[in-house]
Amino acid sequence: MSNERKYKLLSKIQYPADLRQLGTEELPEVCRELREDIIEEVAVNPGHLASSLGAMEITVACHYVFNTPEDRIVWDVGHQAYGHKILTGRRESFCKNRKFDGLMPFPSPLESEYDTFTCGHASNSISAALGMAVAAKLTGHADRHVVAIIGDGAMSGGLAFEGLNNASSKPNDLLIILNDNDMSIDRAVGGMEQYLLNLDTNETYNRLRFKAARWLYSKGLLNDERRNGILRLSNAFKAALSHQQNLFEGMNIRYFGPYDGNDVVELVRILRQIKDMKGPKLLHLHTKKGKGYEPAEKSATVWHAPGKFDPETGQRIVQDNSHQPPKFQDVFGETLLELAERNPRIVGVTPAMPTGCSMNIMMKAMPDRTFDVGIAEGHAMTFSAGMAKDGLQPFCNIYSAFSQRAYDNIIHDTAILNLPVVLCLDRAGLVGEDGATHHGAFDMAFLRPIPNLTIASPMDERELRRLMYTAQQPGQGFFVIRYPRGRGVLTDWRCPLEAVETGTGRRLSEVSPGHAATSAPRVAVLTIGPIGNDVENLLKALGDEPETELTGSVVHYDMRFLKPLDENILREVSRDCTHVITIEDGVRNGGLGSAVSEWMTDNGYLGHVIRMGMPDQFVEQGTVAQLRQLCGIDNESIKTQILACLQEKQDKKK
Repeated sequence: MSNERKYKLLSKIQYPADLRQLGTEELPEVCRELREDIIEEVAVNPGHLASSLGAMEITVACHYVFNTPEDRIVWDVGHQAYGHKILTGRRESFCKNRKFDGLMPFPSPLESEYDTFTCGHASNSISAALGMAVAAKLTGHADRHVVAIIGDGAMSGGLAFEGLNNASSKPNDLLIILNDNDMSIDRAVGGMEQYLLNLDTNETYNRLRFKAARWLYSKGLLNDERRNGILRLSNAFKAALSHQQNLFEGMNIRYFGPYDGNDVVELVRILRQIKDMKGPKLLHLHTKKGKGYEPAEKSATVWHAPGKFDPETGQRIVQDNSHQPPKFQDVFGETLLELAERNPRIVGVTPAMPTGCSMNIMMKAMPDRTFDVGIAEGHAMTFSAGMAKDGLQPFCNIYSAFSQRAYDNIIHDTAILNLPVVLCLDRAGLVGEDGATHHGAFDMAFLRPIPNLTIASPMDERELRRLMYTAQQPGQGFFVIRYPRGRGVLTDWRCPLEAVETGTGRRLSEVSPGHAATSAPRVAVLTIGPIGNDVENLLKALGDEPETELTGSVVHYDMRFLKPLDENILREVSRDCTHVITIEDGVRNGGLGSAVSEWMTDNGYLGHVIRMGMPDQFVEQGTVAQLRQLCGIDNESIKTQILACLQEKQDKKK
C-alpha cells in the first residue's frame, strides 16, 4: 500500500497551515494516522514512544486552533513532541530522528521555527513561555498567543512553581496546558501528583463563569482592574461550595478542567473557548501515556523508550545479553543493596529515575529506605544533605546532565559542611542519541573547583563497587562517583568489597610500539573512567604491531580520582616523560587535562601536555562511537596522537 493511500490525511499535511484546512470531524483520523506513523518509525529507529502517543490530541488541537509558528507553543519534556515534529515539516526526515547529522532528539529552535525553546530537561516551559508572553506585549505582538505544554511529571519540578508564582502576578495572557498522565518515566510521585489526581472542577460552572465574564465586559461592568478582585471572590465562593481549595485559582490563575485530553474534538472546542481570555489560565487534561497502542498503555514505563519492536505484535526485540557485561547502572543498583544490607545508615535517593538508575532494586527490598522525590534534582541533593546532617549515609543518584540543576544545592547545602553524601552521577560522558541536552559533559569541570569534594570515576564494574564501598566509610565526607550509560567490560564483575585509598591511581601497562627499545623517554597516557579500557586495548594492539622505526615506550595510568589527584603518579610522570596525554569523556576545558596541566605548571614541569576530551561546543546526537570520533577521542585519534608524540621525540633526538 502506498504511503498516500495508507495515510490519506497525513500525506496532505506538510505544515500546520495544511492541518487547519481540515474539518474538525477529520482530526481523530489525523491523530490515528500520526500514531501509526510514529509507531512504525520508532519500531525500527528507537526513541521515546509512550509520551508522544499520549500527547497526540493535545498536539493536533494546539496546531489546529493556534496560528503557529506566529503563536508560540512551548513544550516541556520534549519527548512528548514527536507528533509536533511530523506536523511541522519534518515527516520525511523523521526517519533520521536522533541520528548523527539527523533530527535533534528534542525540539530546538536551532532546527525549526516551530520549536520555540530548548526542552530536553523538565519543568522550564512555564518560565520560558511567560517570558515570551511578556515579550509579545513589549515588542508589538499583543495578539500573539503563547501556550506552555507541561506534563510527564514536570509539574513537580521547582522551576515550574517559580514560573507559576510569577505568572500569577505579572500581567500576561499565558495559557498553560497541563498534560496530566500521572507519569514521568516511572510513575509520578509526591503531593502535587496526588493533588492533581484528586482535583475536580465543575465544567458547567467554568462555562457559565466564562459567559458571564464576557457579558460583563460587553456592558462595561468589568475591566482588567476589577477582574482580580472579582476572581478572588469567585474562587473563594467556589471553594466554599466544593469544600476544596484550587491551588491554581488561589494564585489567580484561571483553572479549567480536568478534561479528557485524548478527545481531540472536545479539546478544539475548549481551546477556542478560552484562547482569547485575558489573564493567565491553566487547562488541566487527563491523558493516557501510550494511548492508542495497547502494549504501551499497559506498561508505560517499559514503553517510554522501548528500543526496537515489532509494531504488529508489540514484541520488543531484546538481545540475549546473558553473556554480556552488565550495565553500570545495574552494578550500582546491586551493590547499593549489598552495602545497605551491611550498613543500616545507608539510604537511597533519586529524582524520578528509580528504574533508569536501578535504585528500584533497593526500593523493592527496602522501600522504607529509598526515596523517589520526583523531578526535583535540587531538592534531592538538599534532602540528602539533611539526612546526612543527622546521621544517615545517603546515596543520591542523579543523571550527570540533570545534576546541573542542583549546582547551588551541591555547594551551599552539602559541600560547605562536607556532609557524608555519596553523589552518584549516572550517564556521565557521551550518552549517544539523546544529544546535547543529555550528554554528561560538564560534571568534572563544574565540580572540580568546589572545596571538600572527592571526585572519582571507575574504569570498570569492580572499580565501581570498590569506590562505592570506599565512599561510605567513616570520615570520607562528600564523595562523587561518575560512570557512563551502558555496559561495562567484565562479566565476572562481582568482587570482594574493599576500600581503595582516596586520591590514588594505578599504573596499568607499558608498551613499546613494534617492540622498540624501551630506554628512550616515555609518553604517559593518563585516563579517568571507562575510556581507560579503550586505551588498554589500543596499547596492546600497538605492542603487537610489526617492528617500527619509532623508539620509546608508552605508559598508561588510570588516575581513578580527579580530586584529589594522585601526585605520586604526576611526580613520576614529570620525572620520566617528555609528553603527557590526558584523555577524558568530558569537556576538555576544566576537567582532568586542566587539572594535570595546572599541577605541572605549579611544579615546574617543562614537558608537553596534550589534552584530549570533548571540545568547547555542544555535541550533537549519534551513536557513542560516532560522537567519540567527532570529538577526537576515538581509538584512531588516540593512536594518532600517541604516535605523533613518539615521532616528535625521535625528531628532536635527531
